[in-house]
Amino acid sequence: MSRGLRLGVLGLLLALTLPSTAAIYSYTDADGNRVFTDRPGGRAAEPVDTKPSNSMPALPVPLAQPPVKVMKAPTPGYASVAIVQPEAEATIRNNAGELTVSVTSDPPLHPGHRYRLLMDGAAAAEPDVSPAIALENVDRGSHQLIAEVIDIKGETVQSSAPITVYMMRTSLAQRRMVNPCKKADYGVRPECPIKDKPKEKKDIPFVPFL
Repeated sequence: MSRGLRLGVLGLLLALTLPSTAAIYSYTDADGNRVFTDRPGGRAAEPVDTKPSNSMPALPVPLAQPPVKVMKAPTPGYASVAIVQPEAEATIRNNAGELTVSVTSDPPLHPGHRYRLLMDGAAAAEPDVSPAIALENVDRGSHQLIAEVIDIKGETVQSSAPITVYMMRTSLAQRRMVNPCKKADYGVRPECPIKDKPKEKKDIPFVPFL
């Protein structure tokens, strides 16, 4: 490549790289080479008509959005849950072992919540929205009671303080001592089973010797 051609190419590249607002001039030097410059310096230079570069503005880069946190609705709670009946350390005398437990909560039950009664650590009855829980055939002796509020999944929301009660039931033997079994009682009263009914003596007719 001749020196003149190299200068021409360099001048063209210079024209393309200069800012679009700068004027470009061209003149022929003493050796007959065409020179491009933005500083003619008093030479007989001609302005060069430069076309704007075919460039596109950079597309805006969207900012990364922080992940949206889904907040769970808080489970409605209770200020208190308590057993109001029977009272702690109460003695219940019931030969059938029947016991009614009354529960209260503040506030009252929220929708979907139920009461559950635990006796000695196990569920004593089916959960229900009723605050009165009836139990049957409770064994004699001491028992610990705890009332719970459970949600729709059966999970405990809040529990009461435990209380201890005592069930007194008269034994069958004690009942028989107080009220002995009569002939008509056998097979009727629980303490008078038919198997304990004494055998009846048969009347043997008197046959005189002839």
